[in-house]
Amino acid sequence: MLSGWAAAPARFREDANAEEDAALGGYRDRLVIELAQNAADAVTATGDSGGGRLLLRLDGEQLTAANTGRPLDADGVQALATLRASAKRDDRGSVGRFGVGFAAVLAVTDEPVVASRTGAVGWSAARTREEVGQVPALAEELARRDGQVPVLRLPYPSDAEPPPGFDTVVVLPLRAGTRRVAERLLDEVDAGLLLMLPALAEVAVEVDGVRRTFRAADLDVRSVEATGRLDPQLLADRPTEERAARQWWVRWAAPLPAGTLPVLHAPTPTDEPLDLPALLLGSFPLAPDRRHVAPGPLRDFLVQRAADAYAELVAGVTGPDAVLALVPGPVGAGPLDAELRRAIVERLADAPVLPGGRRPGDAVAVDGLPEAAYPTLAEVLPGLLPPQWAGRRELDRLGVRRMRLADLVDDLAALDRPPSWWHGLYEGLAGAEREALSGLPVPLADGRLVRGPRGVVLDAAPELAALGLRVVHPQAAHPLLERLGALPGRPEVLLDLPAVRAAVAASVDADDPEPVAVAVLGLVADGAVRPGERPWLAELAVRDDEGGWSAAGELLLPDAPLAQVLTPDALGVVDPAWADRFGATALAAVGCLSTFALVVDVDLPLTAPDHDLDAEDEWADDLLDDLLDDLPEQDVPPVVGEFVAVRDLDLVDPDRWPQALPLLAGDPALRAAVVTPVRLRLADGRSVDRPSYTGWWLGRYARLDGQPPSRLRAPGSDPALGALLAEAPDLGLDADFLAAIGMATRLTDVVAAPMLLPLVRAGSRPDPGLRPDGDGSERPVPGVAARVLAGAPATFREHDDLRVAGVPCDWWVDDDATVHAATVEGLARGLAWAVDRWECRLLLAAVLAEPDRVDELLAEAAWDG
Repeated sequence: MLSGWAAAPARFREDANAEEDAALGGYRDRLVIELAQNAADAVTATGDSGGGRLLLRLDGEQLTAANTGRPLDADGVQALATLRASAKRDDRGSVGRFGVGFAAVLAVTDEPVVASRTGAVGWSAARTREEVGQVPALAEELARRDGQVPVLRLPYPSDAEPPPGFDTVVVLPLRAGTRRVAERLLDEVDAGLLLMLPALAEVAVEVDGVRRTFRAADLDVRSVEATGRLDPQLLADRPTEERAARQWWVRWAAPLPAGTLPVLHAPTPTDEPLDLPALLLGSFPLAPDRRHVAPGPLRDFLVQRAADAYAELVAGVTGPDAVLALVPGPVGAGPLDAELRRAIVERLADAPVLPGGRRPGDAVAVDGLPEAAYPTLAEVLPGLLPPQWAGRRELDRLGVRRMRLADLVDDLAALDRPPSWWHGLYEGLAGAEREALSGLPVPLADGRLVRGPRGVVLDAAPELAALGLRVVHPQAAHPLLERLGALPGRPEVLLDLPAVRAAVAASVDADDPEPVAVAVLGLVADGAVRPGERPWLAELAVRDDEGGWSAAGELLLPDAPLAQVLTPDALGVVDPAWADRFGATALAAVGCLSTFALVVDVDLPLTAPDHDLDAEDEWADDLLDDLLDDLPEQDVPPVVGEFVAVRDLDLVDPDRWPQALPLLAGDPALRAAVVTPVRLRLADGRSVDRPSYTGWWLGRYARLDGQPPSRLRAPGSDPALGALLAEAPDLGLDADFLAAIGMATRLTDVVAAPMLLPLVRAGSRPDPGLRPDGDGSERPVPGVAARVLAGAPATFREHDDLRVAGVPCDWWVDDDATVHAATVEGLARGLAWAVDRWECRLLLAAVLAEPDRVDELLAEAAWDG
C-alpha cells in the first residue's frame, strides 16, 4: 500500500478523504450497528439461522465486541483494509455490502484490533503516520493534512485472542474524549437490534460491569418476510458489486418494538422516517452515505413488495384492535413513508384482512348495530362486519362501505324470513337506539310483512285482523316491538283504537258483518267491558232472531225484562244461538238490551241537543224559558255539564207503564237518570239545577190509569190534594222517584200560589205567568185596610167577572203586585198575598166587610198570638 501511495500521492489523499468521510460522515453514529452487523454476517456465514451471540462491553477506556460465527480469514482482512471492497459480495445472506462499515470504528479509536481463533490483526494511526512520514513523496501531503492518515489501509499482526465462548472480538481502545459517544451508542441498543439482524439470538450490553441482555426468544412480535430473485434490469443503475447481488428481501415486524427507531432499516437504521405501526427492514438500495434510500427502479420495486408483505402481515392477525392498529394513517412522515402508505392501503383494500377473510371492498360496517344482532344479520347481509369493528375510522381508509343502522333496517323489508327469524332479530336489536328502528319490518299473522312497528298489535288473536288491525305473528312477537310503538293486545287498548270504532260503525252495512262482530265480542268479553262503558259499541252488527243483522243497541236479549214493557216488534231480538255463544254479559256490554239503555253526553249546549230522543227539543225549550223567567238574559246559551238520559221511552206500550216505571226505579243507573237534575253552567260562571230529561218526559208522556204522572198525586199523599188530583196506583216507588216524574205528594207541589187552586180544580195547567182575561176598573183600597196591613197597595183592579184562562176566580195578583178582585174576600186575599202577609187574609176580610168593627176585630186578633 505504501508503494502505491508513493507512486500516486493522489491515491493517498483519496483514501484518506474517503476514510475520513466514512468515519465522520455517514458512519459517524453507526459504530455499534456496524459491529453488530459484522457479527450477524459471521453467524450467517456458518449457515446458522439465528443462533449467534454478541457481547458489547465498555470497560474503562476500551470498547470490545465479541461474537460467535465464522472467524476472520485472509479475505476478511483484505476487505477491512480495502475501502469499498466488501468480502461479502457473494454472500447472499450477509448484511454488509459495501466494505466501508468497519470504518465506523474510527469515530472512537485510532488503534482497532480484530482477533479470531484463526489469528489477529490490528491497525494504528501512529504507526501508519510514522511509515508515511518516511516516504518523501508523501511528506508534503502528510504535512498538508496535519498528520491525518488512512488508518485501515495498513494492517499489522496482533497477538490478541477472543474471550472464551466467542469466535471473534473487535477491540477498540478509545481515543480521548470518545467514551461518552460510546456510552450513548450502547444505551441506544435495544431488542430492535435482534429484528434488524435475525442471525443473532442474543445481544448483551455491559457497561462497567452492569449488563443488559436481549434475547430473540423474548420478542413478542409477529414478522413476515418476503424474498426473491431480482430482474437484472432493476439493478442497471446500481454499482458493480450490487449488481452481482441478485437476491431481494423485505421483513416487517409488528408491533414496533419499544425504543426502536421509527425509520427504514436497510437492514440497519437509515434516516428515512417511517411513521408506521411496524418495523420495515429490507434490501433497499442506499446512497453512499447509507442514510437514505437511493432512487430508481429497485427502490420502487421494493416499495411494492413491502406493501405486499405488509398486507400478509395484517391478514395474519385477528381482532379489530390488532388489525386496524396496522392500518396506516393518511399522512406520511416523508416521501418514502407516503409512498409506502399509498401502496399498503391499495393492497389492504383488496386483501382478506377483515373477519371471515373478507376484503374491505366487500365489507360493510353498520354504525349502532348491537353485538347481539350480528349473528342473525350476518346470515342475510354478506360482508357485514362485527359491531366492534364498525366504529373504527380506519375502515374508511380501507374503503369499507358504511351504513346507518336505520338504513339497514329499511333494507330488511325486502327479506323473506320466517317469523321466528324476526323474533331472533328483535332480541338482538333490543339494545339499539329506538330512532334507528322506527322502520323495522314486522311479520303479521296474515302473512304480510309491514314496515315499522308503530300501530301493529301484539299478542292478539288472528281474527282481530277483521277489525283493520295489523296483528303481529305470534312467533315474531317481542317486547321490543311494544317499546317501538306496537300496541299490546289488551282489550281495553284495542277497543279504543280508531280502526276498531270505524269497523264497528261500518259493520251493519258490511257484506259479511260476522268477522267484525266475532272479533269485537271477543275483545269485550276478554276486557270485561261494562254495559254503557263504550256507548259506540251499540253500533256493532249482531245477528238477530230473524237471521239478519241489526245494530246491537236495537236488539233485545232473549227473555229481556224490557221486552215485557215495549210495544210489539218495537226492537229486534238477538239470535238465541248467539246469546248462547257469547253470553248475555258480552252482548249487554255492546248495547244489546235487557232493560232500558242510557244516552250519555258531556258539555252539551242546551240549544243543540241531538240524541234522537223523543221531545228532546221541547225539554230544552222549557228549560230555556224557565231560565229566562228566573235569570237575566245570557249572552251564551247554558251548557249541560253531564247529560244522562234513558232512551226508547217512546217505545213503551202505554198500558205497560205500571211495569216500566218499577223497571226504571229498580236499576241504580236508570233511576239516577230520572231523579238527578241536570246542572246547567251559565255564561256568568254560575250553575243552576233543572229537571232531568227523563224525569221531565215521564211526567208528561208516561201513562198511569190514562193520566200522565204530573196529573196524579202519590199514593198516601196529602189529603188536601184529593180535591185536585186523582191518586196514582201504588207501584212501590219511592217519593224521590215519584217527585222526579212530576207526581204530587203535597199541595204545594201542584199549587205554588193559592190563587192557582181554581185553575187546578178546573184541570188547567197552573202557570204563574198567566194574567186575568180583562183589566177591570181601578178602585182605591179602603183606608181601613191599612189598620191590618201596613204598606197595603193604595189601589186594586175591580172585576165584575174575574176570569183567568177562562176559569172563574175570586182574586189574582200580577207579577207587578197589581191586585185583581171580584169579591170582598177576594180583595182581602189579594192584598194579603201582595204584601206577603197571607196569615192576615181572614182578619182583613172581616175588617173590609164590617169597617165599623175594626177596633173590636183587631182586639180579638191580638189573642191569636
